[in-house]
Amino acid sequence: MDKRKIYMDIQQLLKHGFSQTKGAEKLGVSRTTVSRTTVYRHLKKSPSEMAEWVDSLRYKKKKLDPHKELILSWLRINPDMSATQVEDWLKEKYGGLEFGESTVRAYVKVLREEYKIKKETSPRMYKAIPDPPMGE
Repeated sequence: MDKRKIYMDIQQLLKHGFSQTKGAEKLGVSRTTVSRTTVYRHLKKSPSEMAEWVDSLRYKKKKLDPHKELILSWLRINPDMSATQVEDWLKEKYGGLEFGESTVRAYVKVLREEYKIKKETSPRMYKAIPDPPMGE
């Protein structure tokens, strides 16, 4: 759920006379103590503090950001390059990097979308051949 919407909904429910607990239950975020604490934490923020906090969440630093330009150059030169190849090349170049395959796959996907680098594929050329005789 959008954090700004939760904040605004909580404020509206409080204005309509709901208690914090009832307001949290009504929003469906009070099933655990952690979620209830989240509601109380949101209530302590002013609208400007809430907007600033939500804006700060928009971009989370990613593990592969330090290698972004290198990965982009590889993708631009080799548009048919797979995320697995990117992972292999990074590990060859830098050794003991700690990240998973899915991290690289997601990062490459985002870069391709953001920079409009389409993955080129070349279709396999093959034709059917007759089955060999039995026993051969």
